[in-house]
Amino acid sequence: MASAITTEKLFSKMKVEMFDHDPGATTATLCTGAGTNGYVDLKDYGNFAVLAMSSTLTGAGITKLEIVAADDTSGTNLTVIKDSGTVAADAVGDYVVEECTAEEIAQLSAAGGYSLRYVGARLTVANSADEAVVTYIRAMPRFPQTGLTADTIA
Repeated sequence: MASAITTEKLFSKMKVEMFDHDPGATTATLCTGAGTNGYVDLKDYGNFAVLAMSSTLTGAGITKLEIVAADDTSGTNLTVIKDSGTVAADAVGDYVVEECTAEEIAQLSAAGGYSLRYVGARLTVANSADEAVVTYIRAMPRFPQTGLTADTIA
């Protein structure tokens, strides 16, 4: 019998979102299904992580995953925070993981004289028809609360 108790222990402390990434190019592209122009707001969160899984392959899938940050959702002062280097996620189900802290972003922001606050995943794929499923995780919220992570049904 399933539990009738409603609890949120993990999801009140993190915001987890999944996106379909259809880049249509082999150049580094921000996650096409995410937030505004691929960015989400890191204000009031302490950590950001991204997982990207090759889902549809014509070529060799994901070849690089980066966490980038910018001053706004237009990509002003885009700065690479983390870089996976060259990877070969060349089978459906292969995935790549990167994470960073708000402190790392703040340090790079101060060093560049920027106001980096918006983060996103930038992926490079081997073939323009390659696709990925991308998960964004914003953790350590300043104000834990229910509903940070919720079902998304179109």
